Formats: sequence, C-alpha cells, structure tokens
Amino acid sequence: MNKNHILKKIIQSVITIILVLILNYFLFRIMPGNPLQMIMRNPKATPEAIAKTKALFGLDKPWYVQFGIYIKHLLQGDLGTSFLYKKPVGAVIASRVIPTVLLVGVGEIIAVIIGTLIGIVAAWKRGQKIDVTLLSFSLITYSMPTFWLGIVFVAFFSVHLKLFPTTGMVTPGLTYTSTLAKISDIARHMFLPVLTLSLVMIGEYALIMRNSLLDVFTEDYITTAYAKGFPEKYVVRKHAVPNALLPMVTIVAINLGLVIAGAIQVETIFSWPGLGRLMYDALKNRDYPLLQGIFLIVTICVIIANLCADMLYSYLDPRVKN
Repeated sequence: MNKNHILKKIIQSVITIILVLILNYFLFRIMPGNPLQMIMRNPKATPEAIAKTKALFGLDKPWYVQFGIYIKHLLQGDLGTSFLYKKPVGAVIASRVIPTVLLVGVGEIIAVIIGTLIGIVAAWKRGQKIDVTLLSFSLITYSMPTFWLGIVFVAFFSVHLKLFPTTGMVTPGLTYTSTLAKISDIARHMFLPVLTLSLVMIGEYALIMRNSLLDVFTEDYITTAYAKGFPEKYVVRKHAVPNALLPMVTIVAINLGLVIAGAIQVETIFSWPGLGRLMYDALKNRDYPLLQGIFLIVTICVIIANLCADMLYSYLDPRVKN
C-alpha cells in the first residue's frame, strides 16, 4: 500500500472538511426565513424579550463574530444549542443516532447482499430471460421515488391489510413482558421502512454489479482462464466476481457514510425517530445550530467512508496510485 497515496488522501480529506465547515455555516444563513420568528412564536413579545432571546442565542452579534464563536466552540466539541429543542445539539443528535443506524443499516446490509447476487446472476446469464427479468426489476425499483413507494406500502400493508403499523418505532403505551416482545414490536415497525429503502438500493447495487461484471468478462485474463479449461462457474467465482467488486466498494462506502444521515423521506413518511426526521424538523424550523451539527457529522462520516474506500482500493488493486 502506497504511503504517499494515503497521506495525500488524508490531506485532501482534511481540506474538504474545512471547506465544508465554512460552507455549512453560511449556507443556512442565506436561506429565506427568520429563525427568531420560529424561536419566539408569541406575536405579542416585547422588544425586551426579543432582544434577550437574540442575545441568548448569539443572534445579536455580526455574522463574522458569530462565525468566530462557532469555530471556537466547535474546537471544544460544542456544536451549539438547538433553537427548537433548547438543548445541546450533540445531545439531540445522539438521541436519534441509534434509530437511524438500526433502520438504514439493516436496509443497507440487505440491499448489498441481494443487489450483488442479482447483479452477478444477471451478468452471468446475459441476454437470457432471467437477465431481462432481473434487469427490468432493478431498473423499476431503482427509478421508484422512496416517498411514493413508502406511501404505497402504507396504503396497502397498513391501511388495507392492517398487517403493520404506520408510524413510529414502538407502539405507544405498550408494556413489554420480555425483551423478545420489544424486539418483535420494533421489527414490525421497521418492516415497511426497511422494505422501502432496501428495494431502491437493491436496484442500484444490482445495476452497478451487473455492468461491472460485464466489463470484467471482456478482460484478457478471463479469456485466458477459459482457454486453460477452467469451468465457467469457477471463472466467474474466482476471477470475475472479485475484480468486479471493486466499483462496488466506492458506492457501498458512500452509502455507509450516509447511513448516519438517515433517510429524510422514509423517516418522515413513517415518522421514524431518526436523524432524517430530525433534519426535516430542523429545516422546517430554521434551526441553524442543529442543521449545522447534522450536516457536519454527515460530511465527516462520508469523507471518512471515502477515505476508507480509497485505502481499500489501494490494497485490493495495487495499480491504484492516484
């Protein structure tokens, strides 16, 4: 593994984080809307109360002073105070991480396994009926908007068949007799959101894996393997698939980095108490500190995931130097 290549990628990652940090701060402040109106919903608030609230959240200072304070607090591990929840941003985000990782993480694992298998079978049987069927399935699911698919599932499975709950992570007011009962309740609430996320990502992974494997099939070393008399299944399993997985590393790493961001549309439709729903509420209420905290954490996770993918690429393929 090239140490200079790794060092270069680390420096690029640090620079990217700094640039995103600056953009992250100013982006939300050029958005329309006044956060003070969201904080103080009382139209009869006195000028003294308004001034006190502005001072409390630091909104009475010039933008460059606010930016300096933000950087200073950030270096100390303080992401600020949420306008909406009146709590430290770090604590608010921490309370939503586990539901998001649980929901999106399970959906991601299912999608990677099934999508990769579908892509391998479709490429192996290229031009046959099974390839056409699997390719059509992948294209249809990949093109489906998640919010539309979620609404369809709610209407059919929850409203019509009454098989699964429509909202939340657990049943409100339900007393669990055992840990297994709690897990079962969470699983019932997770089924439709996970199904919605997985179907869309399965199509994405299947298409990428199929196209990557088809490219590998044209390489000279595959022709050489066939010329040596190796069985087709052996060539596909031992020579083609390992090399075709390289492009999958990047897309899986990016999506894993985005796990922490949750899925805004799915979490909003199913009222799942994760970071996606939290981001939606923060946007709706112009909660700048909370938005900054979420976007910063998501950015760092994605950059770290990409860095890991680059390092893994260098390990799997020594030809990768840049």
